[in-house]
Amino acid sequence: MVVATGRLDYLGDVLDELKAQGLYRELRVLESEQGATAVFDGREVVNLSSNNYLGLTTHRALKRAAIEAVERYGAGSGSVRTIAGTMSLHQLLEERLAAFKHTEAALTMQSGYAANVGAISTLLTDKDVVISDALNHASLIDGIRLTKAARKIYTHKDMDALEAALKESGGYAHRIVVTDGVFSMDGDIAPLREVVELCERYDAISYVDDAHASGVLGAAGRGTTNHFGLDGRVDVQIGTLSKAMGALGGYVAGTQNLRDLLIQRSRPFLFSTSHPPAVAAACLAAIGVLEGEPQLIERLWENTRYFKDGLARLGFDTGASETPITPVIVGEPDRTTLFSERLFELGVFAQAIAYPTVARDKGRVRTIVTATHTEEELSCALHAFEQVGRDMALIG
Repeated sequence: MVVATGRLDYLGDVLDELKAQGLYRELRVLESEQGATAVFDGREVVNLSSNNYLGLTTHRALKRAAIEAVERYGAGSGSVRTIAGTMSLHQLLEERLAAFKHTEAALTMQSGYAANVGAISTLLTDKDVVISDALNHASLIDGIRLTKAARKIYTHKDMDALEAALKESGGYAHRIVVTDGVFSMDGDIAPLREVVELCERYDAISYVDDAHASGVLGAAGRGTTNHFGLDGRVDVQIGTLSKAMGALGGYVAGTQNLRDLLIQRSRPFLFSTSHPPAVAAACLAAIGVLEGEPQLIERLWENTRYFKDGLARLGFDTGASETPITPVIVGEPDRTTLFSERLFELGVFAQAIAYPTVARDKGRVRTIVTATHTEEELSCALHAFEQVGRDMALIG
């Protein structure tokens, strides 16, 4: 056994402080398929913590495509895209994504996080300004932090505040307005039509991260741009291949010039090995499923309405949710963690989300229903929520 030097012993104090504040997270270990029910830590539970909105992680078309790609091309790509790692599968996937999103071009990245960091850091210089919604995802925030651009934050979904920021920033070379399409912690939808109209009025670049809208909103799950009838009017669209698409990765959709510049300068693209063939092939199959099986999205929304109505009847505070992401607001971190643990004991996995991800008094368990949940499973989950909610005096 190798003995550590001790120079990192101070990390124990940091971890102890996290535990004392109720902010320490234990990893749940998945021991089965990522399904509507799944086995975590040896217990079979109703799974309300997965981003597998449409059940595509186990869809026969995706599994078959992945297996065939491994047999034909191997397990990995062996290189970054700009050297020897651009395969015909990658090119075909990007062409299909561009057609799917109604844009000129698209470029895939290793994750949605990488897509945001890579796109924002490439687009902005010290002569520009970025204007960002206060509740944007961490990947957007981190991408902004990597730039030397000036930055302005507008109050969540406040279009008067956004317009004021645009008026104040007329002296910059370029202005870019960045927003989530669906906000991941609250499940509410950006007022994208108003955002785009303001961008057009003030000649600003519009940038939408549609991670939680991909496969959920718009025709065949094309996202919020399509949902609001804004095809051709949003400059930069970020999508994910890791959630409703059932595989792994992210992408940037926009103009051909945007794609070409990202290939030249986006550091996550330049310095990361490209997707394995199985991933690219599964993503291609996922687009086909989205376009060919509309009943999956219909079922997702039926389940969403059923579960939301149940939580509302019980008297839970679900905030401003408008999508399959439905937070149940609990409050302080320690109570939030306890609520999640009690649910798990009753056979429901709903992950606790607490400070600093959300405000200290706004801890919640975040639930996500999927197209593959049955009404019986959702009813069982609602019964568990009722029991724990009454025991902890969250509901009457």
